Amino acid sequence: MTTPAEPAELAAAAALQVPGVAELHGGAFGEVATYLPGRRVTGIRLGADTCAVHIVVEYPADLYAVAAAVRGRLGPLVGVPVDVTIEDLRIPSPNGEHPTSEVTP
Repeated sequence: MTTPAEPAELAAAAALQVPGVAELHGGAFGEVATYLPGRRVTGIRLGADTCAVHIVVEYPADLYAVAAAVRGRLGPLVGVPVDVTIEDLRIPSPNGEHPTSEVTP
């Protein structure tokens, strides 16, 4: 039996479907999350009167338009005001790959 999706999980999935959103971001110390039984939804903090969404945006993109699209998509879904924070930009390398901060030997 699968667990029904929680509103925070639905919000995360909806945010990731917005063109220009590369991924959700947990904030500087991973503090942006919604805690559910046995799991957490990183990048979404859903409360009774607000929803905080922290994202990484794919470059190049119109940052204001991406944030507005996230607000527009999530607002009706969560039923509270949505605050969007763009934490980072993902800039592809010249060969089209997405570099990471991990160093491999």
